[in-house]
Amino acid sequence: MAGHSKFKNIMHRKGAQDKKRSSMFSKLSKEITVAAKMGGPDMDSNPRLRLAVQTARGQSMPKDNIERAINKSMGGDEENYDEIRYEGFGPGGTAIIVESLTDNRNRAASEIRTGFAKNGGNLGETGCVSYQFEKVGEIIFDAEVKSADEMFELALEAGAEDVASDDETHEIYCAMEDLQDVTAALTAATGAEPKSAKLIWKPENTIEVDLETARKLLKMIDVLDDLDDVQNIYGNYEISEEIMEQLSE
Repeated sequence: MAGHSKFKNIMHRKGAQDKKRSSMFSKLSKEITVAAKMGGPDMDSNPRLRLAVQTARGQSMPKDNIERAINKSMGGDEENYDEIRYEGFGPGGTAIIVESLTDNRNRAASEIRTGFAKNGGNLGETGCVSYQFEKVGEIIFDAEVKSADEMFELALEAGAEDVASDDETHEIYCAMEDLQDVTAALTAATGAEPKSAKLIWKPENTIEVDLETARKLLKMIDVLDDLDDVQNIYGNYEISEEIMEQLSE
């Protein structure tokens, strides 16, 4: 159950966070607005909003930005966002899932299709790769919050199914329907806000990619991630630490 996170590289996390911070805040704001619009602005009665706000706080998003995003949901002329899942293949036959929140379906589909096609991938039909993934809850805490053994015990008590700890983070996985309860229990037990708490697509098996494939794959993911309509990207690839070091040189 516990161990080094072999999923560390699955959801692409960039080193240049500062450069991406405004884009990240924009995506977090969009999720908060959509969650508040769908379930109401009261976090106590809206689990999706509560998780979105927790994740925003974990990413150091200013309180004013969070309140503005919630208030935006109550306006009469706010954008209407559609949630759409796109599936396709990246370099090396990797399976990729892209989640989108968009106010223009045609634009989103066109830009995402182009992002795949121009970077060694191809967009497929809905369902072409999602059968290789499982929808689960993922909660991420900074490593300094607890030791790996302590977090393992706390996660077990909270009802989690899997824990992966390394020098930077604790990644806790649980059944999707248990995400809210496990997040609340761990937040109380650790006395810390998680960096992230959300539903993800976790691959049932991973493909280890070589240096050249990894370079092309991460370029494609960067292009997709830069699109305003793209919220999250998941894949079944695994990149070794050695290759990640070579790519960062």
